[in-house]
Amino acid sequence: MSIVAVVLKTVEKIGVLNGITDKLYEKNYNIIYTHLFVENNQGRIYMELMGVDDFDKLLEDISNTPNVISVEPSATLDEIYGKRVIIVGDGKLMADTLRGGIMEAQMHNTHGETISVDGMIIGGGSQIQEAVTSMDKLPRIHALVLSGSMMGGLITEEIIKLKKENPSIKVIALEMLGDLDNVVDLVINDPVQAGIMAVKLVSENVSYDEDIKDNTFLEKE
Repeated sequence: MSIVAVVLKTVEKIGVLNGITDKLYEKNYNIIYTHLFVENNQGRIYMELMGVDDFDKLLEDISNTPNVISVEPSATLDEIYGKRVIIVGDGKLMADTLRGGIMEAQMHNTHGETISVDGMIIGGGSQIQEAVTSMDKLPRIHALVLSGSMMGGLITEEIIKLKKENPSIKVIALEMLGDLDNVVDLVINDPVQAGIMAVKLVSENVSYDEDIKDNTFLEKE
């Protein structure tokens, strides 16, 4: 079933979102993703929905909901940003990994794919652990790259949990001190190559499933 998206402007007051969701429930529309924030004293709501047979009727139903100022059709986040690669780490290693991912994504996107690469510069182990813990709160993540010089312990435990709950996510790590090697999908010793391989692994046009016999991809000195 296809997914449609809308962007709403609303009056900023208590109960507005509840009124909108009640209307969508009455019409048997299924909300699969929503994001809400306030700007210039107005509510802004982005929604993705399934079960919509008549899109014009959906727009009409939402427009007639109390406290809705306007509703406009939108492309879905998947159509706009596509698959997401998240790179987490510190300093130059993380910057080089991000550079490799962006260069590779540009090439794939030029040929019709949609892959976005996001980077988070985080300096401490506890902050990286918290970032990994929060990954399942973010939509459309297909790959996570851990780029640093030493990670393990609680970070490793969070990677195990993430992989258990989201087995489709590819997790890549630089070769570094720590005990990540046995819990990630791929270990790479070159940061630029790590970013490149993350994009390749989520690409629909490249398949490495049969080529990778173990989880180590190390460039020779």
